[in-house]
Amino acid sequence: MKILHVIPSVDPASGGPAEALRQLCSIYVGGGHEVEVASLDSPEAIGSYDFPAQVFALGRGWGVFGYSRHAMKWLRENIARYDVVLIDGIWQYNTLAAYSALRETAIPYAIFTHGMLDPYFKKRFPLKHIKKSIYWRLFLARILRNASAVLFTCEEEKILARQSFPRFRAREIVMPFGIRRADCDTGVAAEEFLTQWPLLRGKRVAISMGRIHSKKGTNILIEAFARTLAGDPAWRLIIAGPDSVGLRKDLEALASRLGIADRITWTGMLKGAAKWGALAASEVFVIPSHQENFGIVIAEAMACNIPVIVSDKVNIWREIERYQAGLVCEDSADGAAACLARWQAFSGVEISAFRLRSRQCFEELFNYDVTAKMVLEIVDQIAHETRRR
Repeated sequence: MKILHVIPSVDPASGGPAEALRQLCSIYVGGGHEVEVASLDSPEAIGSYDFPAQVFALGRGWGVFGYSRHAMKWLRENIARYDVVLIDGIWQYNTLAAYSALRETAIPYAIFTHGMLDPYFKKRFPLKHIKKSIYWRLFLARILRNASAVLFTCEEEKILARQSFPRFRAREIVMPFGIRRADCDTGVAAEEFLTQWPLLRGKRVAISMGRIHSKKGTNILIEAFARTLAGDPAWRLIIAGPDSVGLRKDLEALASRLGIADRITWTGMLKGAAKWGALAASEVFVIPSHQENFGIVIAEAMACNIPVIVSDKVNIWREIERYQAGLVCEDSADGAAACLARWQAFSGVEISAFRLRSRQCFEELFNYDVTAKMVLEIVDQIAHETRRR
């Protein structure tokens, strides 16, 4: 089977969709399928992304929407080469262009929403929601309704997606997402990380990893850390990830006002062994997001036996709570501070138990080896057993 993914970008710094696709490509190839990707990246940048599949970079589009006349031309000329088309995201031009190219064909297609229908965005950005509502009525509702399937990574995401716009109709399928274990010795990687960041050696470390973005609640984390763990000189906080929207300067200023600037280590984006080493060198992973579709790095932390503290706006919070793989808080400074204070009070024996349960949660729910078979079955179903609506 020949699969095409159409995505705005495969740049690792663009966030979860690119990383999710990277994992999916590995699953497809392992299942004996061929996969290619069409993206709105510039051809000059593709080589630096080290993507594990053939990527047709259709050029940067115009504006935030990413309009590209070349993208439409390429898709119409090439779409017939594929057995099934999977579209990543909903609010950029790649979705409309792919749908336009597919309209006159019988090729089945499915759409990954990647959390973009979460009602959080309706509340947080009401003016943008008005513009999205117009686009929804003109195009998107029909694109989703006509798809062979609309794909969600967990049950919570599927339920929330129904709340943002009227007349939401689609064939909903939950496609479980899994990640691979670390491809390196995490003990060695942790030692290398601590060698690079020697001030963290011998400290108790809380880590937050991912794009620095307002929805991640990084300001909440800094305030909560200042009110709790910062009172113990043994604790340090790592904030790792690209400064995707220019917030780091403001967050550093907040840390300075709170008197904890010297207690925070900003590593920038970490990849490969450095990422795994940072996780393995930490005691607890914390992300009090206002909205999080899945949180790949949360599963990666649990793969390293690291317990997690997440907000109840992270869509896999119910699974974490069920396995007691960490703590769940409200997405507020008070909520995060309460969980950090609870964590600080745990004994070594209790923390060790959390570590075991976090690894169990990963192995049973988010392990690539467990989920890959289900992913292949769903894609095969979309390609062969479902019809366009």
